[in-house]
Amino acid sequence: MRLNYKLFYLQFKHPFGVSANTRKETPTIFIELESKDAKGYGEACLPLYLGEAIDATLVFFEKAKLVLNDLDASNGVEEILFKIENIDIGCNAAKAAIDIALNDLTAKILGKPYFEVMNPIKPEPKQTSFTIGISDESIIEQKINEAQDFSILKIKAGTGTDKKLISTIRKFTHKPLYIDVNQGWKDKQYVLEMLYWMKDQGVVLVEQPMPVAMKEEMIWITKQSPIPTIADESIKRLKDLEQLDESFTGINIKLMKCTGLNEAIKMIDYCKKKQIKILLGCMAESSCGTSAMAQLMGFADYIDLDAPLLYKNDPFEGVFYAEGDVCLPDALGIGAKPKQGLFN
Repeated sequence: MRLNYKLFYLQFKHPFGVSANTRKETPTIFIELESKDAKGYGEACLPLYLGEAIDATLVFFEKAKLVLNDLDASNGVEEILFKIENIDIGCNAAKAAIDIALNDLTAKILGKPYFEVMNPIKPEPKQTSFTIGISDESIIEQKINEAQDFSILKIKAGTGTDKKLISTIRKFTHKPLYIDVNQGWKDKQYVLEMLYWMKDQGVVLVEQPMPVAMKEEMIWITKQSPIPTIADESIKRLKDLEQLDESFTGINIKLMKCTGLNEAIKMIDYCKKKQIKILLGCMAESSCGTSAMAQLMGFADYIDLDAPLLYKNDPFEGVFYAEGDVCLPDALGIGAKPKQGLFN
């Protein structure tokens, strides 16, 4: 099995966050796995907050080449991924890229879309939240108008002006809101008061209200919260999920955190057994990584897969959007293909 890769910088149309100084480029490494029968594609997206470096990711891919050279698709996805997992500790985004490409390749060899390999029912189009990056409250109306096709909006919070921001948004729209606090609140009584206030403002869920270390406080909050609390930074992989201990109502599963589709499915299975809410999210993936995650939409309670809409130069074709819905193309594998010249 042959592994090729290419480092690419994806440029945003506008920043995700609330700071005007937010970096507008995200390094992404795209990979191509080639067998005699097909090619599979994967993506390692490396935004700064993921904490994974370009150099370490490239080194991991070089080590992976040595492993993959001795294998082919007949070895089976689980066996191959077990070997990839044991190459090195960490490098979750690199592992995710190989997992996505391997599952893409395998499904193509079988002549099926990926969702059909693990579940014969095609995921229906599903509403996604749309992130509105607000650096200045004077442009709130403009940002809301730009998102007119989407029925759910997502905003970043965790500052001292959260109530003012949400109240201003409510002057222009009453669409449901997802709020991502990014560990920004520290006082549990304040958090609980904010959650009750936000419920009255039409907020559907709140992601990661408090720092990862404040687990006991989150258990106290979640037991009393009037809206779902969703873990993001607190939960990366299945082993973290197994230690959830009722500190959150649900979790945000991201391929770049959990090492790819195979582990995502294991996390979904665990959530279903334990009645934990599932939000399918993304870092800053192109249509490659987003198409892979969209294959799992049928299992989700909430969807936050808007990343390709925020790019100037998405190098892949795949998922598309219609009236705020994420839609899968009729295609084999993960449903994504590189635009001409990406791997030339």
